[in-house]
Amino acid sequence: MGTLTSCGFIPLKSEFRSNPVRRAFRETIHYHALKRLRSTCFPTFTHSLPHPSNFPAFRCSATANNNNDNRNDVVEGEAERPPNDSSNATTTTTQERRDDAFKSEKSAPPSPSPRSSLTSLGPTYSNFQVDSFKLMELLGPEKVDPADVKLIKDKLFGYSTFWVTKEEPFGDLGEGILFIGNLRGKREDIFSKLQNLLVEVTGDKYNLFMVEEPDADSPDPRGGPRVSFGLLRKEVSEPGPTTLWQYVIALLLFLLTIGSSVELGIASQINRLPPEVVKYLTDPNAVEAPDMQLLFPFVESALPLAYGVLGVLLFHEVGHFLAAFPKQVKLSIPFFIPNITLGSFGAITQFKSLLPDRSTKVDISLAGPFAGAVLSFSMFTVGLLLSSNPDAAGDLVQVPSMLFQGSLLLGLISRATLGYAAMHAATVAIHPLVIAGWCGLTIQAFNMLPVGCLDGGRAVQGAFGKGALMGFGLTTYTLLGLGVIGGPLSLPWGLYVILCQRTPEKPCLNDVTEVGTWRKTLVAAAIFLVAFTLLPVWDELAEELGIGLVNVL
Repeated sequence: MGTLTSCGFIPLKSEFRSNPVRRAFRETIHYHALKRLRSTCFPTFTHSLPHPSNFPAFRCSATANNNNDNRNDVVEGEAERPPNDSSNATTTTTQERRDDAFKSEKSAPPSPSPRSSLTSLGPTYSNFQVDSFKLMELLGPEKVDPADVKLIKDKLFGYSTFWVTKEEPFGDLGEGILFIGNLRGKREDIFSKLQNLLVEVTGDKYNLFMVEEPDADSPDPRGGPRVSFGLLRKEVSEPGPTTLWQYVIALLLFLLTIGSSVELGIASQINRLPPEVVKYLTDPNAVEAPDMQLLFPFVESALPLAYGVLGVLLFHEVGHFLAAFPKQVKLSIPFFIPNITLGSFGAITQFKSLLPDRSTKVDISLAGPFAGAVLSFSMFTVGLLLSSNPDAAGDLVQVPSMLFQGSLLLGLISRATLGYAAMHAATVAIHPLVIAGWCGLTIQAFNMLPVGCLDGGRAVQGAFGKGALMGFGLTTYTLLGLGVIGGPLSLPWGLYVILCQRTPEKPCLNDVTEVGTWRKTLVAAAIFLVAFTLLPVWDELAEELGIGLVNVL
C-alpha cells in the first residue's frame, strides 16, 4: 500500500522568507507593474560612444493625469535631449552629460532605495521571468488569509494555551503558517482545545496540525519534543477525490495483474510444458517465439495458483480497509502492480483523508501486510503438508530446488517439513499452494520494507518518527542496491520504489504523540521477519542444510 501523490509538509526557514533576492524580486514585480501603467518604453542605443557607459538605455514617454502634454523622462542616468537633436554639438553635449552622470554615479555612495536595487537586478531578470513568477503565485495553492491569522492569534493562542513567539511559512510551498512558541499545558489537551476553538472562530475552513518544532534548541521541559502548530487551508491540505481516469487506470492494472498471475501459474508447470516453449522461456539466446496457442491447455491448471496470488492481494487490501473504517479514514481504490515473477508487486493505495494521529498510521499500515501474511503462510504450510502426502502426488509440480535458496526463513521451514532427501535434489515435488504462499509472503515482505511510503515505511514513520525512517530508508536502499536482500528482484523492486513510493507519507494532524511500546515492538518484530524472509540462503549454509545441489569449490 502506498500513495501516488504523497508529500510531506516542510516548514520553510525564516532565512528563505527574508532572502534579499526573493525580496528584491517581489519589488521588481511591483516596479514593473507600476512602470507599465504609467509609461511606454522603447530602447535607444548610442553606438558612437566609446565609454563604459555606452549601454542600452530606455526612453519613456508618459502621459500626465491632468493634461495631454507629452513629457520626456530621463531614465537610468540618461541626459534629456532637446526636441530637434540633429547637430554634432548636441551630440557632444549629450556625451559630456553622460560622462558627468557616469562619474557622479561612481563617486556617489550606494543608495538603499528600492529603485536602485531594482536597477541592479534589471539585467538579471527579464520581463518574461517576472511575469512567470507572478503566474506561479497565481496558480499556486491558496494561502492563509492574513486577517484570519490575526483572528486566530487573538482567539486561540494565549497564556492558557500556547504563547506564540514567531511565525514561519508552513507547507510544501509556504502556503500555510507555522506558529512557534511555548506550550502552556499537556499537548494533547491543548491541541484538542485549539481544534475546537478553530472551528468556532473560522468554521470549516482550516486544518490545524501539531508537529515537532523545527530546529528546536532543547526538548520540552514537560517531556518529549517541543511542538508547533501549523495552519493550512482544507482544500490545500486534504487529498482530492479519486478521478475517473484513476478508476480506469486501476481497472487496467487489475486486468494486467490477473494476466501476470495466470502466467505465474503456467510457469510453475515448467516440467509439463512443450520443449519449444521451455527453451524460449529459459534460453536467453532463443529469439524465435513458439506458437503460444500451445499454452492454452495449461491455463485451466494454472488458475488455482492465480486465485491464490489474487486472494492474497485482496486480503491485503481488505486488511487496510478494515483497519481504516473504525478510524473514519478513507482510502482510495488499490492500484495493483503486475509482475511476472511474483504475479504482482502488491498495490498502491492512497489516503483520501488526513490521519488523526500516528497510532492510526501504524495500525492501518500493519493491517494489510498482516492479513496478507496470515493467508499466505496458511497456504504455504498446507502446501508443504500436501507435498509430503502420497495421496496428493498427482497434484504436485516439479520445481528446481535452488528456488528454496531465495529466502532464509522459508527455506528453513521447507527443509524442516520436507526433509533432507527431498530438498537435496535437482528438483522438488511440491503442491501449487506452496508457490502461492511463497509468492504471497514475499510480496508482503517487500511491501513491509521500511522505506518511502510503503507499508513498512509508513509504520516506521508512525512508530519512530520521520528521522528514523530516513535512516532505515538509506539502509534499505543500500541493501537492495547490493543485492543483499531480495535476490534477483532487488533491482526491479528498488526501481519501483524510487519511481512510485519514495516520498514519505504526509504528517498526521497530531504528529507528535507517541504510539506506545507495544506498537513499536510489533513494528520492530515485523521488520526483523521481513529481513529474514528476503535474505537469501548463502551457498555454504544451503549445502550444509541440503537445500538444493550446491557445488562449493
